[in-house]
Amino acid sequence: MRSYLDRGYSVVKMKIGGASLAEDQRRIESVLSILQDGQRLCVDANGRFDMDTAIAYAKALQQYDLFWYEEAGDPLDYELQAVLRSYYTNPMATGENLFSMQDARNLVRYGGMRPDRDWLQFDCALSYGLVEYLRTLDMLRQHGWSASRCVPHGGHQMSLNIAAGLGLGGNESYPDLFQPYGGFPDGVKVQDSFVTMPDLPGIGFEGKGDLIKEMRALSD
Repeated sequence: MRSYLDRGYSVVKMKIGGASLAEDQRRIESVLSILQDGQRLCVDANGRFDMDTAIAYAKALQQYDLFWYEEAGDPLDYELQAVLRSYYTNPMATGENLFSMQDARNLVRYGGMRPDRDWLQFDCALSYGLVEYLRTLDMLRQHGWSASRCVPHGGHQMSLNIAAGLGLGGNESYPDLFQPYGGFPDGVKVQDSFVTMPDLPGIGFEGKGDLIKEMRALSD
């Protein structure tokens, strides 16, 4: 976590649910102890909790000022997500495994998500194309949601460029994963959790020297 903070990130994320609740609380408190003013922590359960476990975690996490509590249960279990709002008043996030406008609509209709604080993580690069994602954004507006509450989950160049172009609330970033496809174009640095997009054509891959090198090796 320190390595990400040192690179300019102000919001970091950790997985939960792989250990006991008590151990996860110890891990969370350990990270919170190193955060400075303006720095926040997200936690992500990767959809592994049943209702009782999701509620138990919600009660325990309520005491922390987390940026969000992500995907507590199965992505299609809208009842579980809706029940959590009774136990967790801080921001929640979900939606990374929903790809159609209809699934997104069911989430905002029945999942108890709150447009004043919660986050929607539909991955614009996986949502059956940009046209379908635009349909989702239009549906969200009709239900009182701002595009600024959308933060695509994918963490790759295509979503980053779409998020910037559509004025979304941000885009997750995995600078050390999925190489050479992950990360940013050469020379792009994170400053206060923001990046400046390079003046390049395409979706960002074109500015990655390590990816170009890999492509050339594959074509030889």
